[in-house]
Amino acid sequence: MLLWSLLVIFDSLTLVAPSSVFEGDSIVLKCQGEQNWKIQKMAYHKDNKELAVFKKVSDFLIQSAVLSDSGNYFCSTKGKNILFRDNHSNIAKIKVQELFQHPVLTASSFQPIEGSPVSLKCETQLSPQRLDVELQFCFFKENQVLGSSWSSSPELQIPAMWSEDTGSYWCEAETVTHRIRKQSLQSQIHVQRIPISNVSLETRAPGGQLTEGQKLILLCSVTAGTGNVTFSWYREATGTSLGIKTQHSLSAELEIPAVKESDAGKYYCRADNGHESIQSKVVNIPVRIPVSRPVLTLRSPGAQTAVGDLLELHCEALRGSPPILYRFYHEDVTLGNSSAPSGGGAPFNLSLTAEHSGNYSCEADNGLGAQHSEAVPVSISGPDGHRRDLMTAGVLWGLFGVLGFTGVALLLYSLFHKISGENSATNEPRADRRLNPQEFTYSSPIPNMEELQPVYVNVGSVDVDVVYSQVWSIQQPESSANIRTLLENKDSQVIYSSVKKS
Repeated sequence: MLLWSLLVIFDSLTLVAPSSVFEGDSIVLKCQGEQNWKIQKMAYHKDNKELAVFKKVSDFLIQSAVLSDSGNYFCSTKGKNILFRDNHSNIAKIKVQELFQHPVLTASSFQPIEGSPVSLKCETQLSPQRLDVELQFCFFKENQVLGSSWSSSPELQIPAMWSEDTGSYWCEAETVTHRIRKQSLQSQIHVQRIPISNVSLETRAPGGQLTEGQKLILLCSVTAGTGNVTFSWYREATGTSLGIKTQHSLSAELEIPAVKESDAGKYYCRADNGHESIQSKVVNIPVRIPVSRPVLTLRSPGAQTAVGDLLELHCEALRGSPPILYRFYHEDVTLGNSSAPSGGGAPFNLSLTAEHSGNYSCEADNGLGAQHSEAVPVSISGPDGHRRDLMTAGVLWGLFGVLGFTGVALLLYSLFHKISGENSATNEPRADRRLNPQEFTYSSPIPNMEELQPVYVNVGSVDVDVVYSQVWSIQQPESSANIRTLLENKDSQVIYSSVKKS
């Protein structure tokens, strides 16, 4: 009887695995045997679960290890014939270590006041064995990336937080190789709003005073208050809004490019950040008006301007804010000035001399720019009496030049005729036409007191074709009594001239 014996071949398998593994590391598992050429099938297992099966000898690779990759690993093989028994390797225990801890989001304040800054920090810690690993960080608010996305800095500075910034925040940390990324838990940040208070309105104008045509800035401000503040400006007379601005600030400006005289009045502003609308005090805004070109008018007692007259110069700017200072000029030489505290015009009186002929002008100035009037010419003549004396003297001397010796003869004849006429007064009815100087009266209005007036009186007439006239050159008296006295004065100069009868 022939006996057959079966030889079963055992192959020793070894699973080679790294001794130390951190998150993100590559894990290579090698299943090695003495007769790899006889292996028909190779499998890798973790915690009794098959991970992968190969038809030839192969390594098992875990590209980037995570904590869940920790466990017990082994490999198994299957031979090509019945003489090669299935075999299992040793068990390799792999523990994936944490490369860095899960980050924790911290904030300088989780209940900041509106307008205040907040600092966010993504805190984590590397394994002491891997301190050379580089990390980068990113911050989020409700799926929205904050800042400039990923950064090597674990901190983020937010300059100011507002009520709309209330929400959920978290951060992420990852290795620069992008293998391991970890996220913090979400944290709530609730921004606190403070009601506004102490609303005020200020004006800003060049030089501190507002002049027509200049730019005006109305500044509305609050001393406290957070969030979006809505500022609005109003004119008290109409109550209509001049403008509205909403911004993250404690003040806002409204600009009026060029103010007009009609813009003067009372103004106020309001501020509101959602709690309550608060009004400022009313501010009166005056608008100063530059003077217009003044008009110069002259006033004198008579129709003509003569030496000794009191001339009134009146200067007036029809437009301009008071007080107004007026300056008066004669041929660009200053005569004096006069003030109009409440506006309007102002006079200046001048006693005329012969040198006051020429051009007169005036200037108006209220501190916003002086304006000069047009020139007004004035012609000054001598006193009326002086002019008439010269006229009378010229006429009389002309008569003497014409009459010559004949006038003297006629004068002697007149005297002789006067004597004879008195003796025959009762027989001469024409004697009634003679004028007695003592009965002389003015039938015309009394002229200027300073003028010299010639007085003409018919002496009488005879039965000849010559009529004699008697002319007195006297100074204007103050009353009719003085006229009579002068006429009775025998020393008065008497000049006779003959005028031929028709």
